[in-house]
Amino acid sequence: MRYAVVGVLIMFSLVFLELSNAMAPSVSYEWVVSYSERSILGANKQVIVINDMFPGPILKATAGDVVNVNIFNHLTEPFLMTWNGLQMRKNSWQDGVRGTNCPILPGTNWTYRFQIKDQIGSYFYFPTLLFQKAAGGYGSIRVYSPELVPVPFPRPDGEFDILIGDWFNTDYRGMRASLDNGLSLATPDGILFNGHGPEETFFAFQPGKTYRLRISNVGLKTSLNFRIQDHDMLLVETEGSYVQKRTLSNLDIHVGQSYSVLVTAKTDPIGCRRSYYIFASTRFSNSYMTGLALIRYPNSPIDPVGPVPAAPESWDYASSVRQTQSIREDLAVGAARPNPQGSYHYGSVNVSRTIILQNDVMSSSNRLRYTVNGVSFVYPETPLKLADYFQLKNTIVPDMFSTYPSNKTPRFGTSVVDIRYRDFVHIVFENPLDESQSWHIDGYNFWVVGMGFGGWSESKRAGYNLVDAVSRSTIQVFPYSWVAILIAMDNQGMWNVRSQKAEQWYLGEELYFRVKGDGQEDPRNIPTRDESPIPENFLRCGRVL
Repeated sequence: MRYAVVGVLIMFSLVFLELSNAMAPSVSYEWVVSYSERSILGANKQVIVINDMFPGPILKATAGDVVNVNIFNHLTEPFLMTWNGLQMRKNSWQDGVRGTNCPILPGTNWTYRFQIKDQIGSYFYFPTLLFQKAAGGYGSIRVYSPELVPVPFPRPDGEFDILIGDWFNTDYRGMRASLDNGLSLATPDGILFNGHGPEETFFAFQPGKTYRLRISNVGLKTSLNFRIQDHDMLLVETEGSYVQKRTLSNLDIHVGQSYSVLVTAKTDPIGCRRSYYIFASTRFSNSYMTGLALIRYPNSPIDPVGPVPAAPESWDYASSVRQTQSIREDLAVGAARPNPQGSYHYGSVNVSRTIILQNDVMSSSNRLRYTVNGVSFVYPETPLKLADYFQLKNTIVPDMFSTYPSNKTPRFGTSVVDIRYRDFVHIVFENPLDESQSWHIDGYNFWVVGMGFGGWSESKRAGYNLVDAVSRSTIQVFPYSWVAILIAMDNQGMWNVRSQKAEQWYLGEELYFRVKGDGQEDPRNIPTRDESPIPENFLRCGRVL
């Protein structure tokens, strides 16, 4: 009887949702996900491609568009895709992670359908199951501004999407087996530019033209420093936020982060007849590696000449912290809406609660695991979003997870934090380890108001930036350091909070935020203005069959 009532509610909710979506422009894609043998860094490897492309096709949309992506899984394993940085407003049903969706089984297809609301910027997508990201399957996302919202810089003459990241020649299934056996990832075999090794990717520049480079670190573990020989970069955007423009000679990009920079081509007679290197070199690593791409001008020689820009010192955390703290929001300009980004005074909003999330390690049967507040995440047989919707018992245990670091013996668990819809939350990420972390929250951007070395304490609040902190969805936490963020919990749903570093994520460094309004514990009480209804085509698995 209950499922019948829920079915009727789904039908009526979907009618209203379809009527509203019908008014919005739409873009549609059909993607075939399959394997392909490729030679990368001189080694043959089975790569995951989309429509036979690696990286996959660029997903292009304008703020307000409804996006349909029909994915055909031609792999031999289940598959899911997530949209790193897209907020999926009111619609965690489309988030594409294991806690929200049943997998797309081999030989089947499923259509993601979501609206990109109140967002512009540079992002990327990638596979989320079974360590498949180590085999590729990723690509760029561009979200353009609506026509009525001016972009706060002259329209560039061209755009290039640049995906940089570490690469391992080992098959992803072998890497997965090593992690399952308690071994950490080895040293990468190299750094790729758009799926290619050194000097295999080039970008054609015309003299005097200005280009927007949309750059994302899609790697598994390595922070990278991005720089261009004899060209400065004007930083303009960070994960959907326009920032105060700064000219940079190099830019640290941590795992999972995205930026936009403007680069103006040479005009002098000598400069515009040369080729130039683009570098992506490792940061904070014992093994120094550099990925290389090329800028080529018309009739320029193939090989660049002249001095190359010096890389920052590998272990110079202080300069990276200074650069991070210098990236500030441009309060005077609009992004997805005409009203200025600074019209929301986040520093004046009362904080509802504080959550402290501390990453660490544990050993189970002599096997490495990662924890958050002493809990290493394990998935139940049914995705959390479905378990919550159908109110399955013994899946989500209230108050099982402590929202402060715990002195209890580390353990396995399914960590879910209940947060009231529209609360304003203060979150501190603490990293007591000797390796940088990279944290991401699905469904949200947040203001990065503070960071520092050592432990966090209440006294640190006095130094917070409560005026023009950058708003983004992924932030690095340096070794023995902390980062504080403020976040408006205005997007109802079940949202993944994860390490962007693939090893840590795979081995338990994650949790979920369950965001609901008062009196909305039962899905029948949630109006469509607060959350989209369960999709008509939702996949079943686990205890929902």
